[in-house]
This record gives sequence, C-alpha cells and structure tokens, in this order.
Amino acid sequence: MNKLSIGERIFEFFNILFMICLCLVTLYPFVYVLFASLSDPSWLVQQRGLIWFPHGLTWDAYRLVFENPMITSGYLNTLFIVVVGTFVNVFMTALGAYGLSRQNVMWKNPIMFFIVFTMFFSGGLIPSYLLVTGLGMLDSLWALIVPGAVSAFNLIIMRTAFQGIPISLEESAKLDGANDFTVLVRIILPLSLPVIAVMILFYGVGHWNSWFGALIYLRDRELYPLQLVLREILITNSTDSMLTGAGAADKMPIGETIKYATIIVATVPILLLYPFLQKYFVKGVMIGAIKE
Repeated sequence: MNKLSIGERIFEFFNILFMICLCLVTLYPFVYVLFASLSDPSWLVQQRGLIWFPHGLTWDAYRLVFENPMITSGYLNTLFIVVVGTFVNVFMTALGAYGLSRQNVMWKNPIMFFIVFTMFFSGGLIPSYLLVTGLGMLDSLWALIVPGAVSAFNLIIMRTAFQGIPISLEESAKLDGANDFTVLVRIILPLSLPVIAVMILFYGVGHWNSWFGALIYLRDRELYPLQLVLREILITNSTDSMLTGAGAADKMPIGETIKYATIIVATVPILLLYPFLQKYFVKGVMIGAIKE
C-alpha cells in the first residue's frame, strides 16, 4: 500500500473539511425548520439568528397541521398523482425508448429530431391550457398526469440505456416466439433496473413538488395537491382555519410554527424515497452521459 505524501495528506484533509462544511451548510436549513416547528411559538417569534435545538418542545403545530382537512386531502391527491403519474410516465417512456432504440424502425431519426425539438421550443401556457380544456380534463387530477406523460430528456436517457443491451438477447427471444412487448417486459426492463430507478426518482420527485399545474388547471379545492396547500399556507398566510380555538394574540406565534411544521410534513416522505433508490442512482444517471 503506497503511503500518501505530505501534499496529498494536506489536500485530503482540506477536501474532507470542505465536504463536512458543505454538508453542514446543506443540512442546516432543514434542521432549522425542524427545530423551529418543535419550538415554543412565543419564543420563536422573538428569536433572531440560528437555532441549535428546539426551545420549549411542543407538538402543537403538528397536531394542528394533521387536523387540517386540506392537509389530509392534499396528501391523498398527491399520493394519487405520484403513484399513478409515475407509473404512466415510466410506462410511456419505456415504450417510446424501446421503439426508438431498435435498429430497424422507420423514420427513427426524424422522430428523434422532433422529440429533441420539444426540449428547446414549446407551445406555451395558453395552448397547453386550451389542449387540457379541449380534452375535458380541466378540474381533474388527470390534467396533472397526461399532458406531461413523457419527458424528452428522460426518454433520451432510457433510450441510451436500452441501446446498451445486446441485440442478440432480443433476437434469441424472438426466435422462441416472443413479441416486442414480451421482449420489453421480460428482457429489457429487468436488465435496466438502474435507469428505471432513476426514472422513478425523477418523475416521482417532479410530481411531488409540482404545484403550478394544479394552480392553473384545478378549481375544486378538494383536488388540491399537498404542494398547492403548502403554497397557500406559506405565501398567502392562510393558517387561520387551523386556529379557530386560539385567541387573537396566540394566532400569529403559532401560525409561524404551523408553517414550519407543514414544510416538514411535505418534505419528509419524499426524502424517505432516496435511500431505496440510491444504489441505482449514480449508475443510472450516468447512462445518458455516454456517447457512442
């Protein structure tokens, strides 16, 4: 084993120190929000500067958040959008990527040109709204799923991954009587788990964090996803509905802790998804960077 030189040790020390500082800077805002949500509201509104621990530990903000019916309905709507939307996204992207990755597909290059073209030019918001209205999906959760069923960028990544699978596997399966759908489901997809995991992560996080589409296409408040509810609480300061039993003097302090608690409630579930997909993430996300 080669010993490190003095210069290499100094570089490694400062590199580790820099990474620790970077992690702290990245992690602390989340820790701040967590501690603020658990702190006494009266103390919090008077606090200026950093918070290193929850002061006057209390769970009242979380209790009020979960008692809010809009949070419950927002969670259910978001779960539907994430689960169904991600399935539709991955399925449609896989179909398109498989077709465009085969060698003998007619008009493959012109089709890829038009797909890439959409990454730089789009119709804009008004044509999208007219399309959703014309399809009868206005004020429906499907308006947040169907129009963005396929991402051109993700399609290119998945197509590149499929092209890396030996064509001999497909030819062997077709000699045994398999059709294209069987080849895709039983051969291509099982061999492409890293890129599938990355697609699930990209699409899932996108659906979880999306709020602008819901703001444009939804009118029924019962259909609001969690992020749109969170936006109302943070931007329009609509916490009064959670404080019907509180006095006027108490509304402002506890309203602040409710905002922090809502951020934690909306953030933690998607963070729990990362550990399950982390082992696939680096390998899958690098596939699109390989040029043939």
